[in-house]
Amino acid sequence: MSDALPYETDGGAGTRGRFGLIVLSTDETLEVEARAVLHRPGLALYHARIPAHALVTPDTLRLMEAQLPDTAGRLPAGLDAIGYACTSGATVIGPDRVRELVQSRHPATPVTNPITAVIAALQALNARRIALVTPYVAEVNAPIRAILRDHGIDTITVRSFEQKEDWTVARISEASTLAALTQAGQSGADAIFASCTNLRSFGILDEAERATGLPVVTSNQALLWHMSKVTGVTADNGGPGRLFAL
Repeated sequence: MSDALPYETDGGAGTRGRFGLIVLSTDETLEVEARAVLHRPGLALYHARIPAHALVTPDTLRLMEAQLPDTAGRLPAGLDAIGYACTSGATVIGPDRVRELVQSRHPATPVTNPITAVIAALQALNARRIALVTPYVAEVNAPIRAILRDHGIDTITVRSFEQKEDWTVARISEASTLAALTQAGQSGADAIFASCTNLRSFGILDEAERATGLPVVTSNQALLWHMSKVTGVTADNGGPGRLFAL
């Protein structure tokens, strides 16, 4: 019988920052875009998948509320921040309720979500009148507009792909999103908000800002930016768009 090898311990992966994401089981975009920002030495990203319905409606979004504690519990302890990565889900369930449910398993960890992050981002950009671009149907857009309005942000125009099926949302081309953002930029808004973590945008976000002359905030961009802000951990090269320069 051999003797056990000697060893030392250190801080493990993520010596600069450890981030957790609760990702929808139907989402195919967030993790790809998150890696573009957090793929840096010393930064660690951990994911837990929450069961999500393939069709996005207020009723199906509410179903995730019951799943949040157990899903959060599958993330490792000692994270610097956790993001519940669903804009419409956080809006329908409520940001405070999301934080309460996640912190039931991670009491000391800061918790954010895309709608909270977007509100913080738009406030940081001094944007009070926005153009909204979404893949959602009207019944999902309505509570998003309402929560923005409650925080002093008026939605002056909405352009939507009117799609319920999340599988299809993940396959809306970035060229289509760029065209929608460019059109939205003609509305006289202070900024453009492209909602949904499953809607791809990182490849065209800078181009959209050049074309419109406006800051463009997306769900994934804002969530990653806000997680860095609440922890004080920043990626070396930031991310796309004006937001990461703040």
